[in-house]
Amino acid sequence: MHTSPSKVMACQVIQIFLEECDENGYPSRRRSLVDDARFETIVVKQTKQTVLDEARAKANEDKLPQEVQQTVEDQDNDEEEIRMVAVDDLPQKPEEHVPSANDEEKETDAGLTEEEVVLQNAASESPEAEKEVVRAAVVVRLRDGMGSLGRILKAVEGYHGTVVHLESRQSRSDGVAFDVLIKVDMARSNLLQLIRSLRQTQSFGSVSLLSENNVNVKAPWFPKHASELDNCNHLMTKYEPDLDMNHPGFADQVYRARRKEIAEIAFAYRYGDPIPHINYTETENKTWSAVFTRVKELMVKHACSEYIAVFKKLEEEKIFVNERLPQLQEMSDFLRRNTGFTLRPAAGLLTARDFLASLAFRIFQSTQYVRHINSPYHTPEPDCIHELLGHMPLLADPSFAQFSQEIGLASLGASDEEIEKLSTVYWFTVEFGLCKEKNEVKAYGAGLLSAYGELLHAISDKPEHRPFDPASTAVQPYQDQEYQPIYYVAESFEDAKEKFRRWVSTMSRPFEVRFNPHTERVEVLDSVDKLDTLVSQLNTELLHLTNAIEKLRQPFC
Repeated sequence: MHTSPSKVMACQVIQIFLEECDENGYPSRRRSLVDDARFETIVVKQTKQTVLDEARAKANEDKLPQEVQQTVEDQDNDEEEIRMVAVDDLPQKPEEHVPSANDEEKETDAGLTEEEVVLQNAASESPEAEKEVVRAAVVVRLRDGMGSLGRILKAVEGYHGTVVHLESRQSRSDGVAFDVLIKVDMARSNLLQLIRSLRQTQSFGSVSLLSENNVNVKAPWFPKHASELDNCNHLMTKYEPDLDMNHPGFADQVYRARRKEIAEIAFAYRYGDPIPHINYTETENKTWSAVFTRVKELMVKHACSEYIAVFKKLEEEKIFVNERLPQLQEMSDFLRRNTGFTLRPAAGLLTARDFLASLAFRIFQSTQYVRHINSPYHTPEPDCIHELLGHMPLLADPSFAQFSQEIGLASLGASDEEIEKLSTVYWFTVEFGLCKEKNEVKAYGAGLLSAYGELLHAISDKPEHRPFDPASTAVQPYQDQEYQPIYYVAESFEDAKEKFRRWVSTMSRPFEVRFNPHTERVEVLDSVDKLDTLVSQLNTELLHLTNAIEKLRQPFC
């Protein structure tokens, strides 16, 4: 039986996941955002390779001309070459293989690069898409000097293209005289033919398509409006009790059916819907009551003051009561009144990228199901008790809410490697963070405030306490088999935010974003007009603040 590359990839991904689990197929201690960020990176890489392989195979079936072999790794090096605005900064690509007579005996390989796959797929969508004129950048390495440049220009003209920019420099590659960057406006189908034609010319060392502005895999999609979070609900695994023999509810058919019922409610949720009401059972409310009582006992001594203040406020408004679980809608309304955060139901542990993206809109994706009654004080996955007791009180604190949103904004358009680093920062702060308060160490991490065993361990003298520094925190190995040996201590939320901002500014993302609370949109600050508008808005705000300060300074009459 034939097995498709996609199925092979899926099997490999499952195998990688199982190798990281115990003999029962379940991580010994807990699922985490960091774990899934790394897992997601593997999936993305294998999916990308599968797409490229299938596109190349299709190109071979179509009997495209023989071309120079180029790997995805070569293309990743070429990604930097688009920065030839500063010509001397153009990185060098290793000299590529020149076809020989022996190559004719080898299996034909179209050698499509990642950018060319995107271009070809876009062109194949419709006859209109095939003929649509796009702007692209091509780098050609000239073996025989500038005399070959005329051939390029003639070829562009022959394929009905227009040269909009041309730049050259002496090459640093052996056997190549000049590197030429040429930007052209040309129909998609003609652009592909141009590249294949140039590659057949022995005068050129290599020909590389760098970008195609209309469809560019180097600029990944991310949500720009809160409604687009409907597309950000991907789970690493859907129903934990059905998949993991070591899950407390694996053998409980009633619990498994209940989990599936609540998960389906979350899957059906769409932006703008009221959060569905869950009629929690007596058993589920009893589980909540046990954890609620324990957290309330410990928080007075070990939780930060911001957490305690909001906890008391939640009790005053009768949202936190001992005998019943709060509903997500009433908690969401409370958060909106205090910090503008809202909740959205999630069916389980989301992919790291999707979860972090939601924070950018001040939206927290929260589960609604409850851990199994046999394990009330520990859950290997996020459940609504962890979300409600661990996360919600601090999301109602303005400073902490701002810090959470900044992590989310930093994730938009970030690379897979940076998502992993952001997830690690999130792990050591929002989940397991400590802070200083009157010369004492207090907990603010949700994983600590909803798990009393690790809370007592974290504030003891057993683990190492390090000052919070995002650069080192982001690469610190985390522990998911037992209690953390290292915790990071923030001087304050404001100090943590300032350090985080400085670290984020060093990330590779070539643009900045901001959240507009009036439109619930993320704006990419990529034009002078947008910046002018923003500066005008900020000047108005500064005027109001200055007037307020002057009025407060005036003596009473």
